Amino acid sequence: MRISAIAPPIRRAISAKCSTYYGILADPFSLFSLNFHSKDRLFSPNFKRDLSCESEVDEAIFLFLKMVRMRPQPPIFEFTKQLKVIVNMKQYSVALKLFDEMRELGAPVNEYTMNILINCCCHLKRVDVGFAVFGIFFKHGYAADVVTFTTLLKGLFLDGKVAEAEKLFKQLLSLRLCEPNDFTIVTVINGLCKNGHVLAAHDLLLLLEKTIYKPNVMAYNAVIDGLCKVRMVDNALELKCRMIDKGISPDVVTYSPMIQGLCDFGRWKEVKHLLDEMVNHKICLTVVTFNILVDSFCKEGNVKEAEDVLEIMKQQNISPDIFTYNAFIDGYCLQGKMEKAKEVFDSITGDGLKPCIISYGILINGYCKKGKVDEAWRLFLEVSSKGLEHTTVTYNTMIHGFFSECRIADGWKLFNDMEARHVHPDLHTCNILLDSLCKSHEIAEAFSFLRVMEDKGLSPNIITYGILINGLCKDGKLEDAKKLLNELPSKGLQPNCQAYTIVIGSLCEEGFVDDAKDLLVKMERSGCAPNSVTYNNIIQGLLKRKEVYKAMPFLEEMYKRGFSADTATSSMLINHLQGFQNDDVLLEMIKKVVPKL
Repeated sequence: MRISAIAPPIRRAISAKCSTYYGILADPFSLFSLNFHSKDRLFSPNFKRDLSCESEVDEAIFLFLKMVRMRPQPPIFEFTKQLKVIVNMKQYSVALKLFDEMRELGAPVNEYTMNILINCCCHLKRVDVGFAVFGIFFKHGYAADVVTFTTLLKGLFLDGKVAEAEKLFKQLLSLRLCEPNDFTIVTVINGLCKNGHVLAAHDLLLLLEKTIYKPNVMAYNAVIDGLCKVRMVDNALELKCRMIDKGISPDVVTYSPMIQGLCDFGRWKEVKHLLDEMVNHKICLTVVTFNILVDSFCKEGNVKEAEDVLEIMKQQNISPDIFTYNAFIDGYCLQGKMEKAKEVFDSITGDGLKPCIISYGILINGYCKKGKVDEAWRLFLEVSSKGLEHTTVTYNTMIHGFFSECRIADGWKLFNDMEARHVHPDLHTCNILLDSLCKSHEIAEAFSFLRVMEDKGLSPNIITYGILINGLCKDGKLEDAKKLLNELPSKGLQPNCQAYTIVIGSLCEEGFVDDAKDLLVKMERSGCAPNSVTYNNIIQGLLKRKEVYKAMPFLEEMYKRGFSADTATSSMLINHLQGFQNDDVLLEMIKKVVPKL
């Protein structure tokens, strides 16, 4: 069937569903836009074009358009093959625009063309347009196959429409619209996991085990990975045993997330057991598996163990990649060994690799944490000369580094540079800047800045409001702080322990002990248990007012809950003890809560 009969309704559907459609597609295609309707220019039979210096995308477009203009036209599989080439380059908008050109010149289409178009729409997160394309093709006699439905399912998951995806999958099974294959099942299970519905994916996997649609190793791997990402490692280990019982052999992809999960919990004996199991099953460790071990050891502060793992890698002829180097740089930075970190950073190029922006970000952060902001700044400036682009993370790190060293003007100047270069600030950027304003007692400016950020689409979180509440308290605006704390539920946020603790401590410091007690009760009733910081803040606030006996009930409660006095509280208690030398009750209480007294 010729495309001219079905293209106008598709164009109408796309135009109705996506008003920016042609705007989206215009830029990648602008090179040819002036020549679409010319018969004696770009596509003239005698036209010769040197493609030696053109990009692969431009060459693919040129060849496709040349095919469209041929008379007689090539067979349909040649068109779909060339469209597929462009899609494989991730040029989805270009592929859709080329479909328009096919329409203009009456090129043939088939089910494969339909699937390619739907796939492009899904990758552009316009699954609604994908369904419109499907509907129009279907009305013109084209049958959907398992590829069509799998692609639509993928599109729904990519667009976060989980309920619609689940509904469609159930319809496939109940109405027998097609026979789901392994890829369909993996798409659904992986889509559920990626959208945070891990338990639903787990339940679906167990359900499918009882049907003719038996899950394969990739389906099990997706659920195991999902379970490990939500810290349900024991469930993942159970599922691994279950898949083995079902006769499905695990692979390195099965083991890697479980090793990561166990490392995160510090369950090293079980990590060793899994590694031994892999060796026994002749499953070779990859650089990814080794990187998990290296990174975990480095984060634990065991860089020596990580170095031993690196030696084993080399013995097995597995070359470290940039992630391996980044893990070591991070490990040394966490230990404050900046010379060693820089040494590893400099060795990257010697091994035929190049530092990436993450490598720079880790090292910049390490220098900032050590207070070596000038060294961090030198590295920051080096980035662009290496052909790399700064990210929101590297800007945030450097801005925070400047603020930590009281270089406020430099921090704000860098923020302005960030915006000028169209590197979009995120909520963490906002929180860093708000914290600086609050610490400078510029509370009004902080609230004004927050409104500006909200206008740019950022939604404040509990950390944001915690910063503002703390700023109000430190600025003596306790009533405003209490009001903001009480307003949090109306903003869709539940006050956390830190927010309550800040206000409770300030109430005690100002002598409003009864109000502090009431807020403490409210805090617990809301399901937010006070922690050691809460009690230390309360006690410090009372001791600053020399109200030692009012602090006694809180000391008792602190002891009952298993908390200890921190360094500041301990010092204040010991100093106050000099004035109450004959008070045995106070002395005994201090012995209970002050470590090693």
